[in-house]
Amino acid sequence: MNHEAEERAQFMLRMRARGVGDLRLLRALERAPRSLFMPQRYADIAARDIALPIGCGQTAPPPSIVAAMIEALDVRPGARVLEVGGGTGYASALLAQMAEEILALERCQTLAVEAAERLTAFGLDNVEVAFADGLTFQPERGQFDRILVHGLIEAPATRLMELLAPAGALVAVMLDEAAGEQRIVRLARDAAGQIGASAHGPARTFAPLVPGLARAL
Repeated sequence: MNHEAEERAQFMLRMRARGVGDLRLLRALERAPRSLFMPQRYADIAARDIALPIGCGQTAPPPSIVAAMIEALDVRPGARVLEVGGGTGYASALLAQMAEEILALERCQTLAVEAAERLTAFGLDNVEVAFADGLTFQPERGQFDRILVHGLIEAPATRLMELLAPAGALVAVMLDEAAGEQRIVRLARDAAGQIGASAHGPARTFAPLVPGLARAL
């Protein structure tokens, strides 16, 4: 086994050890090496389960956290997914293998351009990366079955929930004030339109969503 194959095998073992059990997600993780979606200077450590700086004052979370958020999202075949905070395009590459259509919003123009180039090079044609502010995004594109938010938000997240289709679900990070720690939270709308929340494990070092656009690093 060569070094690259051994490193990928170890990465997959770590993801399973962190609790990732969705087979579709595991296949997506195996097919999309994180190193292809991180800045080149971090290619040699991209397979580690660590956060990495990506520019524009942003940080890519550890892959186990990304996987936990996607698993909590419970993406179904045929789903339309909105991603707020597209970053490097890594999560988009995973989601695109599990859903019908992905629209990734990124408020930093440089990151948006680079993510789009990486996703195209990877051969994915069901992902669109838009230079846009997820906090002010207008619903002309219709509602989405799933929304993944790469940032810290507060309930009830009314503006984002307006973009969610009936029986849809949103996953983001929220602060558990009683425990003093961040948690991955799933907000789901039932058939009656009521919204329920469920926690899906700890998160860490997520920053609140920042409004506005940034055209350069």
